Amino acid sequence: MEWCWTEGCSPADLAPLVLNTAFVVKHGEMDLHYESCGKGRPLIILHGLFGTLENWRTLSKTFGQSFQVFAVDQRNHGHSPHSTIFNYQVMAEDVWEFMQQRNLPSAYLLGHSMGGKVAMQVATTYPEAVDKLIVVDIAPKGYPPEHNDILDALHALDLRALRTRQEADAALARRIQEASLRQFLLKNLERDASGAFRWRINLEALSANYHEVLKGLETDYVYGKPTLFIRGDRSGYIKEDDITIIRAIFPHALLVTIPGVGHWMHVEAPQVFVSIVLDFLRD
Repeated sequence: MEWCWTEGCSPADLAPLVLNTAFVVKHGEMDLHYESCGKGRPLIILHGLFGTLENWRTLSKTFGQSFQVFAVDQRNHGHSPHSTIFNYQVMAEDVWEFMQQRNLPSAYLLGHSMGGKVAMQVATTYPEAVDKLIVVDIAPKGYPPEHNDILDALHALDLRALRTRQEADAALARRIQEASLRQFLLKNLERDASGAFRWRINLEALSANYHEVLKGLETDYVYGKPTLFIRGDRSGYIKEDDITIIRAIFPHALLVTIPGVGHWMHVEAPQVFVSIVLDFLRD
């Protein structure tokens, strides 16, 4: 069954909450960086490729009015450590170990794009740890390479020659025309102790392991708990033909389509997105 969200949503109260201090959790090779807010049932949020928990900070505060939210920087992203190993199996293990260290026997799990695949891998590898699963605009299938131009543009940026972010944006604009995409990517640019620019993301590892990001979900397990897939009708990441493979692994999956938005629906239509997620989690 598919539910196309068109009207009748009640926007969540968007009053800000104060985020707790970001903690570092030691486990294995990773000390994942995260921010937490709110009280109640735990909800873990996983960002997408080139992203960071900061992309979800506003929605984390909103969801924190109903749940205890943990927004996580995945390995090679944000303020989490870098590693040459980068695939869905190890990222799923990162999440599971993160939950063990935080004494979370189970949680709700929400992931966008690459984070959605990580969330699916967690749910099918550690099903007892995921009470409900929310996958945002990604299917459990392999995808063709669509980010090579972005990776090439980031590698081509001469960080040593840059003095300001405006210069970085202008240089990146020669290869990437979309201003909003450039601003999203440039959130990964930071200054080191000397004042020079550097990437927060592990650009080398992301490039070397990009083929791993493109892979489909590798599992023989059927996750039988409540699952919600959300897509934008202007995005091509989840097609009608994908419903078959989704239902094969997630037989109780509900697919919701938000009209008028693309891959970044939580940014383009945050109130509608919040209402859909809360309706699902509260059901």
